[in-house]
Amino acid sequence: MKIMNMVNAINDALDIKLTEDKNVIVYGEDVGVEGGVFRVTEGLQQKHGVTRVFDSPLAESGIVGTAVGMAVAGLRPVVEMQFCGFIYPAFNQIISHASRMRNRSRGKYETPIVIRMPYGGGINALEHHSESMEAIFGHIPGLKVVVPSTPHDAKGMLISAIESNDTILFMEPKRIYRAIKQEVTDGKYTIPLGKASVLSQGSDVTVVAYGAMIREVQRAMVMAKEQGISVELIDLRSIYPIDRETIAKSVKKTGRIITVTEGPRSFGVGSEISQIAIEEAFLSLEAPPSRVSGFDTIVPLPRGEHHYMQDPYKILYEIERIVKY
Repeated sequence: MKIMNMVNAINDALDIKLTEDKNVIVYGEDVGVEGGVFRVTEGLQQKHGVTRVFDSPLAESGIVGTAVGMAVAGLRPVVEMQFCGFIYPAFNQIISHASRMRNRSRGKYETPIVIRMPYGGGINALEHHSESMEAIFGHIPGLKVVVPSTPHDAKGMLISAIESNDTILFMEPKRIYRAIKQEVTDGKYTIPLGKASVLSQGSDVTVVAYGAMIREVQRAMVMAKEQGISVELIDLRSIYPIDRETIAKSVKKTGRIITVTEGPRSFGVGSEISQIAIEEAFLSLEAPPSRVSGFDTIVPLPRGEHHYMQDPYKILYEIERIVKY
């Protein structure tokens, strides 16, 4: 076991798969020589060579478009979008080609592509650097969308993603890239995609979150416990496929559910989870499903960003409100 932050863990996962599978290649803007903006791929080019880990032109559509061709030809490209908001020029390639190739070819061709990206706010970044757009991609048939919240999960989930034959959006909450350290298992291990994790057992209310929001919920839970409120915390981990069973089982026990997400409120992941609770556990509900989320606005620039972000006090307020409903 080694103590790692999320950057270390993702780097380790990439190193393991590059060593194990000659068909794995890693590329993107500044990924090779510099190791990426956040140094997630640092040292990989030196170890595995410029044909396996390399820099691309500043063209997101080209990055994903070439990945589609490489994947169809038998490679397993892992590409990096430098920031989450830079992915929009690649929409055509992701939605029109990568997500549809298996269906289009009636199963003859597959696109085992992992698209990595730092996502979310909380670091006082510029425009297009703080988006949380997981709901957009979760809505697209043919894509899988996963979000780790810890170094241990990041490593195991990334290895699973690289070994999958699907196109996977691997969204890395940059707010906690270096904020959390924990023991991470040495060597190769995998964590199944599509399976949530119950981090804390509780009896009064279920809270579902993922990514950087897990840490905010855990801080709110400390304050809630002082008031005698027992919170069951679920780390969703996979936006799609989503773990309906774990959500339903928890709501049937607690009778209440709150989702904590970073993206805009309307048509978001929180809405989908609330509907799952209604469909699967309606007769167990003691209060309407509730959402703590971002606003239906563009993420503000640094001076106003804190008004947009979720914090333990906003989450605690909603926990108290729902329990007293």
